[in-house]
Amino acid sequence: MHSSALSIYKLLFPVLLGAAKLLNRLHPRLRTFFSVRKGLFEELEKTAEKLPPSAFRMWVHAASVGEFEQARPIIAAMKEKHPDIILFVSFLSDSGYNARKNFPDASAVFYLPPDTANNAKRLIALLRPDLLLLMRYDFWPNHLLEAKKQGTTLMLAAAVLQTHAPYFNPLLNSFYRTIFHLFDSIYTASEKDSTAFRELFGCMRVETAGDPRFDQVVLRSRNHARVDHLKPLFENLTVLVAGSVWEKDETVLLDAWQTLAKRPSLIMVPHQVTPENLAHLEADLLKRSLSSVRISQLNGSFDPRRQILIIDQTGYLAELYTIASMAYVGGGFGVNVHNTLEPAVFAIPVLFGPRYHNSPEAEDLAASGGGTVIHNGNELAAALKIFSDESAKRVATGEIAGRFVRERAGATAIIVTGIEREYAAHKRA
Repeated sequence: MHSSALSIYKLLFPVLLGAAKLLNRLHPRLRTFFSVRKGLFEELEKTAEKLPPSAFRMWVHAASVGEFEQARPIIAAMKEKHPDIILFVSFLSDSGYNARKNFPDASAVFYLPPDTANNAKRLIALLRPDLLLLMRYDFWPNHLLEAKKQGTTLMLAAAVLQTHAPYFNPLLNSFYRTIFHLFDSIYTASEKDSTAFRELFGCMRVETAGDPRFDQVVLRSRNHARVDHLKPLFENLTVLVAGSVWEKDETVLLDAWQTLAKRPSLIMVPHQVTPENLAHLEADLLKRSLSSVRISQLNGSFDPRRQILIIDQTGYLAELYTIASMAYVGGGFGVNVHNTLEPAVFAIPVLFGPRYHNSPEAEDLAASGGGTVIHNGNELAAALKIFSDESAKRVATGEIAGRFVRERAGATAIIVTGIEREYAAHKRA
């Protein structure tokens, strides 16, 4: 049964979409949203007509790249067992699409079209998915309703019900109750989330699996070829890798780092590797009388004891943590901290700013003692001093971080078991 809130959504969304189209010339984000979706259905039609009609079709939807990373170990496991699976991947955000548009296991990677009933009917008719795996959140009712109507199995994975999320708004409870009841299976990140789904929304087909992102970071931690040439340069040195840093992170970090009598070698990885960001960072370093080298210009004269290494190319960060003694993860002085699991898996202390409450894994890492939350430069300087001067403390904190990740791995196997049941039913049909 559809809630009144869902009925209102179905009436209002086309109106709001029309208004957004009228305003898109004045708003760059809206303009991008519509422009990147031009020709979407035509491209999918070309792809769909070439695909075998009888193969099992799995559609993975992720809001952005972070949610897709949660899906990757699930995709890898299913593809390894069943190479014949047809995979579709959709994104809401342009950052997610641009990062994974060439994902090799997918027959098509595309932007999710605006959530109108007509778009949903057209998309589902093209994909004809046997299973939709939706990662964490990003619920678009018309697409979910149409997929359900056409017999697609709906699966929600890595589901999290955060305390301050709109799900708990009394005015929206019936809306989300209706949405959640569309799913045939819900795999949550924690037992707390499972309890909330059951008690607050009446969902009984819920299982606690954990977060597959833990499995993904464990898998990725085995890759290090990209940084093998750096390891001899930093051998026997204490190394601080500052990953995904924004301008505010850079200021707080450099202010703190410069106060240290015993400074760790520093590797800085800007969140956005653009000419403007790199120029700003290098200008700041120059004002501070600090020498730096870009990795693209690295040569035999580089000295990590007196020069900062700037990563001006993409694809390095996850592997850089293999040579780190400790990590600072950026974003915590902006909207939200970035990936804290990537460094934690290497059993090193992880430091980050105060805005981390949209990342349950960062909250739990801090609570475990493997993550250190800092609120200003003085706190960061104090933490860096301890981890630089006291190797035993650094190792002990790192072990907590590493154990935190290892103990939470295993979600992929649970979710894949559920997908396997659908795959087997499809083969029997």
